[in-house]
Amino acid sequence: MLCWGNASFGQLGLGGIDEEIVLEPRKSDFFINKKVRDVGCGLRHTVFVLDDGTVYTCGCNDLGQLGHEKSRKKPEQVVALDAQNIVAVSCGEAHTLALNDKGQVYAWGLDSDGQLGLLGTEECIRVPRNIKSLSDIQIVQVACGYYHSLALSKASEVFCWGQNKYGQLGLGIDCKKQSSPQLIKSLLGIPFMQVAAGGAHSFVLTLSGAIFGWGRNKFGQLGLNDENDRYVPNLLKSLRTQKIVYICCGEDHTAALTKEGGVFTFGAGGYGQLGHNSTSHEINPRKVFELMGSIVTQIACGRQHTSAFVPSSGRIYSFGLGGNGQLGTGSTSNRKSPFTVKGNWFPYNGQCPPDFDSEEYFCVKRIFSGGDQSFSHYSNPQNCGPPDDFRFSDPSKQIWTVNEALIQKWLSYPSGRFPVEIANEIDGTFSSSGCLNGSFLAVSNDDHYRTGTRFSGVDMNAARLLFHKLIQPDHPQISQQVAASLEKNLIPKLTSSLPDVEALRFYLTLPECPLMSDSNNFTTIAIPFGTALVNLEKAPLKVLENWWSVLEPPLFLKIVELFKEVVVHLLKLYKIGIPPSERRIFNSFLHTALKVLEILHRVNEKTGQIIQYDKFYIHEVQELIDIRNDYINWVQQQAYGMLADIPVTICTYPFVFDAQAKTTLLQTDAVLQMQMAIDQAHRQNVSSLFLPVIESVNPCLILVVRRENIVGDAMEVLRKTKNIDYKKPLKVIFVGEDAVDAGGVRKEFFLLIMRELLDPKYGMFRYYEDSRLIWFSDKTFEDSDLFHLIGVICGLAIYNFTIVDLHFPLALYKKLLKKKPSLDDLKELVPDVGRQEFVDAYVDYIFNKSVASLFDAFHAGFHKVCGGKVLQLFQPNELQAMVIGNTNYDWKELEKNTEYKGEYWAEHPTIKMFWEVFHELPLEKKKQFLLFLTGSDRIPILGMKSLILVIQSTGGGEEYLPVSHTCFNLLDLPKYTDKETLRSKLIQAIDHNEGFSLI
Repeated sequence: MLCWGNASFGQLGLGGIDEEIVLEPRKSDFFINKKVRDVGCGLRHTVFVLDDGTVYTCGCNDLGQLGHEKSRKKPEQVVALDAQNIVAVSCGEAHTLALNDKGQVYAWGLDSDGQLGLLGTEECIRVPRNIKSLSDIQIVQVACGYYHSLALSKASEVFCWGQNKYGQLGLGIDCKKQSSPQLIKSLLGIPFMQVAAGGAHSFVLTLSGAIFGWGRNKFGQLGLNDENDRYVPNLLKSLRTQKIVYICCGEDHTAALTKEGGVFTFGAGGYGQLGHNSTSHEINPRKVFELMGSIVTQIACGRQHTSAFVPSSGRIYSFGLGGNGQLGTGSTSNRKSPFTVKGNWFPYNGQCPPDFDSEEYFCVKRIFSGGDQSFSHYSNPQNCGPPDDFRFSDPSKQIWTVNEALIQKWLSYPSGRFPVEIANEIDGTFSSSGCLNGSFLAVSNDDHYRTGTRFSGVDMNAARLLFHKLIQPDHPQISQQVAASLEKNLIPKLTSSLPDVEALRFYLTLPECPLMSDSNNFTTIAIPFGTALVNLEKAPLKVLENWWSVLEPPLFLKIVELFKEVVVHLLKLYKIGIPPSERRIFNSFLHTALKVLEILHRVNEKTGQIIQYDKFYIHEVQELIDIRNDYINWVQQQAYGMLADIPVTICTYPFVFDAQAKTTLLQTDAVLQMQMAIDQAHRQNVSSLFLPVIESVNPCLILVVRRENIVGDAMEVLRKTKNIDYKKPLKVIFVGEDAVDAGGVRKEFFLLIMRELLDPKYGMFRYYEDSRLIWFSDKTFEDSDLFHLIGVICGLAIYNFTIVDLHFPLALYKKLLKKKPSLDDLKELVPDVGRQEFVDAYVDYIFNKSVASLFDAFHAGFHKVCGGKVLQLFQPNELQAMVIGNTNYDWKELEKNTEYKGEYWAEHPTIKMFWEVFHELPLEKKKQFLLFLTGSDRIPILGMKSLILVIQSTGGGEEYLPVSHTCFNLLDLPKYTDKETLRSKLIQAIDHNEGFSLI
């Protein structure tokens, strides 16, 4: 051990030397053949910890700071700690803390402000005592200010006690001092790797290099760009991106070491202790320019001086106050810039010449400074192992983190022989959000040092891998322990406001834990976790949303799937039956799960869809709730606000509805609107009986049209129709035909009028040969009335549950839903287009500018009938399927769902023959059959299962054709006995399928 600086109280441990100050490093004979583990420097005393865990002290003992009553000039063992294996020490002005290998803290010396944490009334304690209030907490680090103390626990909790005159405890302005350790709650959830204390200021450093400081700031020692004291922890933002790995404090100044080996200093600079070649104070961190070019791996601060070690040269540099020889430069001069400490320094990994006298050279292992004294632990060059490197200290030694080594250790125990200490270790890890937030960091390329509002610093693949290694069927005790820790300790402690972005990480990683996806844990872990997430304040939630938005799609989908499963689980419970006493809590659970999905959906939409929108669909919703009832409850909530007895409505979260569920909603809405229109008509008709001035009205919207003038007649009626009448059920009458419209006449009307309106003779639409699609023609001579009519017709078709044959591209439905057409839409319409130079302008011209007035008329007509909240729930392709149906043909499904009347049944010879013939028909003929029987060759959005055909026997002979009743999807099928006759009669019938008359 080498030592230098103030020796007037014996604090260098050199024995009875004559000098009051030692100007350059001197060997200490006491430490020959002894390995030093740690050194703590007080203002006038020093504490040494050896590798065997024994403690020696020397220096001033006026206030009991040595912990023994022996000699002061040379190190003497603190016998009271004989039974303890001490691993670390720290000294204040006149008090000492020692930490043993079990995480217990011992304190002695001055206790004027409660800095010993012993709750005693004595001014000083001369024999080390255990701080009992910390005995149940595993402490991994201690740090002493002049009159205050800090401790970091294995669970990443920071405790403080002692004087708070300048706010150095971080507990707020009201607290003057604390004589027992207090948890700094404002720092909960952050993964810390170090605590440090100056004269009256304090710092903590996170695993990803963020620094929080508080306390005295008269000289800018907190680096916050001012000189105001801080009573609560404040983030030192300017160093966030610098990859800080170690921090140390002098009386009124601070030094920080970066992973790259650079040094920043700030605070009091009156003696040059900042190393900036000046005596100015610095209120912002500033890099020590003269150390640039050298890689520094250790730094240490004394009262008003600073030391730095560079292993490539083996040299120690020092700067600041030199009056007591503490700079080791051979003089008492102050130094404003880094200056080499005197000594024959040998670089680590240097080559020894053959005639080399190793006794005269020193290979530095570790440097220590404090008060006005400095120390260096060294080896001889021949047996010099690597020096300590603060830049690569293992953070997992400080706090628990879920890592490969820890998991291997836990899994090495058979389930039957699970020791208590392992259970405690697992509990400690999974009860602390700080520990989980320090786990799974992206260590390759030091990525986790980039942690911020846009980057989480988490390696999500590592999280998935390690969670799956840990939670295994072979180790149920581990799973039970983790589940219990999450449920009872971690999740209940979560708060809505968080101190830093690093405290948010486990919101990202915990959904990867298989326990979250186990339905047994939904109400105990997943839902409470979701509640904490939903309750986050705006700022942390925004950061979490940013992190989600850059997740890989499978990882994002994992969180979505988790909460979809929770919703389904809850809805299944609801279907079985929830006791009235539990309905309120059930509603809150369901609300939480849907709210999480709503946040995720918002992120997905804002990011341009990380995953397909349909990944949010919960297809089971149709089976588990009464959608119509849910919709009516939702409408009531919209009108009257939330009522206590109305449950959570799924309609509030429409993104979970698939196309079929949305169609049911739209139909429910249409039926409600129609019923309201009919009721109003009836009321008006009743009034007209008593008040002649009120004319009677029809409860239906009646269209009387001639086949030969279908467009003109329809326009004439619809032009005069009031807006409210569009909401009535539609009935169509063809002049001269006696069919009653039970749906089939209406289908035929839509088919004919759309065919007519799309006829090239009107020139309203341009036909694109390659895609076989149409779009509004920018060269039409028709006025916008006709386009308005087509919009109304489309709206009426949807509203009256009829599909129409419209060959528009998807862009039409995007525009109806106020979504922007894209290049892909243009390629759908004109497949050979795509020359990037002018494509954006071309897309805008084709879909918007060139047809603006025509589309606006169409849009107005469509929304006159179909406008409303429910329509906005649809995706463009779903709206397209609503209008024109889809082509997801499943002919076997059609056969399976067909019903029979009269003599027919599924196994009747004619029926079996009919289906044989049908399945042998080419696709086009099958589509023609659909057109013949239902009025459309496409199937409804709800799929084949919603298309119920009815086949009945007729009394006529085999010379008759099959006859369709499109209103009822009913087929009259004569009892053919011959397969070929059936085939030819069926084809003959479907080839001549137009016109209505009663059979």
